[in-house]
Amino acid sequence: MTISLDLTDRKGLPDPMRVLITEYPRDLWARDPNFHGLVSFWLDRHMTFRRLLSAMTTATEDVMDKGDPKRFATAISRYGSMFVQDLHGHHQIEDQHYFPILSKKDPRVTRGFDILDKDHHAMDGILSSFVEVANGALQTLDRGPKLITGAGALHAELEKLTRLMDRHLTDEEELVVPVILKFGADGLH
Repeated sequence: MTISLDLTDRKGLPDPMRVLITEYPRDLWARDPNFHGLVSFWLDRHMTFRRLLSAMTTATEDVMDKGDPKRFATAISRYGSMFVQDLHGHHQIEDQHYFPILSKKDPRVTRGFDILDKDHHAMDGILSSFVEVANGALQTLDRGPKLITGAGALHAELEKLTRLMDRHLTDEEELVVPVILKFGADGLH
């Protein structure tokens, strides 16, 4: 049986690609001297993406429950734009700088970085879909029942996006952080 490594299907990275996570378990990361600085900053960026998704989901649920459409529009416009722009920039830095350096540190995890790079390319289409659905919902602000339909479609899109982002971010963290903890951040700054 072949295990899918596509972002939309996978349940996690295969164990051979997670070899360093056993040596550097997540619950001990913050105690490692190599954690502070780049790793903590990078994990904070990931937390920001999770918070933005949560804020958009909350705003969408609020408007579906008869909340203020203008507040919904402000939240989705602001947080959606921030999410998409910051995520694109974050992925560019990873693809062009971090991943090429980190993938050479330990050949056992190189394939994992290839998978994460594919995730980034897949995310382009996923983000385009999110933007299209979000813009569609924003165009229904003064249309009564159509607002609820548009917000419902956005809520479904946000649920999908949150699930895929969580899978990607978790896999990325469990691959990248142990490599940096083991080998340091030299060449990454």
